Amino acid sequence: MTETAVLDLLDRVLAPWVRSLALQPVSVSDDSATLRLPFSGEFRHSGGVICGQAFMAAADTAMIVAISAALGEFRPMTTVSLNISFMRAVRKGDVLVTARVLRMGRNLVFGEIELLDDEGKMAVHATTTYTLIN
Repeated sequence: MTETAVLDLLDRVLAPWVRSLALQPVSVSDDSATLRLPFSGEFRHSGGVICGQAFMAAADTAMIVAISAALGEFRPMTTVSLNISFMRAVRKGDVLVTARVLRMGRNLVFGEIELLDDEGKMAVHATTTYTLIN
C-alpha cells in the first residue's frame, strides 16, 4: 500500500475522533504497517502522561492497515479482542506504532502491535484478534 492509499483508507474507515489522532504512515509491507502517532499535549491526562485510550486507538488503527495490506485491500472487519500492556509512561514525543499480522485465517486474523517512544523503547505491547466480515 502506498502512503496515499493508507491515508485514503484512514479517511474512509475511521471515526472522526480517531482521525483527530493524525496518524501518519511510515511504512507498509505485505503483513505489517508502521504509523506515527504525532505528539499532542491533548493526549495527556491529568497525570501528565499520554493516556491509554490514545494508544489503544492507535494500535487498533495500525492493525486495520496491516490486515488491509495483507489482504491487498480493505475488507470490513471488527476487533474481537485487544489485549494491551502499558510498559512505560510516555510524556512527550512522537510514538511509532507497528502492527504485524501473525496469522490470517478465513475469518479470524491474529496480530501483534508494538508502540515505541521517541527513544525507541517499547512503551506499549498489544495482541489482537479480528474477525473479517463477509
